[in-house]
Amino acid sequence: MNIFRLAGDVSHVVAILLLVLKIWRSRSCAGISGKSQVLFAVVFTSRYLDLFTVYISAYNTIMKVVFLSLSYATVYLIYVRFRSTSTSEQDTFRVEFLLIPVVGLSFLENYAFTPLEILWTFSIFLEAVAIMPQLFLITNTGEAESITTHYLFFLGLYRALYLANWVWRYHTEGFFDQIAVVSGVVQTFFYCDFFYLYITRVLRGGGKMGLPMPI
Repeated sequence: MNIFRLAGDVSHVVAILLLVLKIWRSRSCAGISGKSQVLFAVVFTSRYLDLFTVYISAYNTIMKVVFLSLSYATVYLIYVRFRSTSTSEQDTFRVEFLLIPVVGLSFLENYAFTPLEILWTFSIFLEAVAIMPQLFLITNTGEAESITTHYLFFLGLYRALYLANWVWRYHTEGFFDQIAVVSGVVQTFFYCDFFYLYITRVLRGGGKMGLPMPI
């Protein structure tokens, strides 16, 4: 394992913890897209079905358990514990527009036509676009609380660090995972505009991040 992957995993865990703590401390999930969190739970579930059948390392197993636990805890907080505080009326992104092409791509582009391999590929493709309902919700509401933007920043940082991890592995090991790299580039692209707004409006201005309202 190299420093880029480790830093990426840390950023990923920090992002989810920030979101869970935000919901728990404020007793509210306002401004959080439940649809995005369900998609992330589906991502981890389909990716880690080998949790009890394939052992790589203690670190790998622990991270699988952490991501599964945190993703389902977040979904529970949004749809059960603090359901009355959700902004479901504005969380209107049509997730079928993501799921249908992702499922299709998973069957067409994979490394082996087996159930676990197809589900792993599905999880990689889905993760690349799972954040779109959250970004769409922010656009609908016109602003985002600073803690929500911190969550998105660390989530984007995780993807950027994983891109560096893949570059490092290619130069040191000759390893290149086309599916993961292309999906990671697509996902990082979605965060580019957000990174600019985060730096110029949140870090410099503090408070909420205002966005242009949709036309």
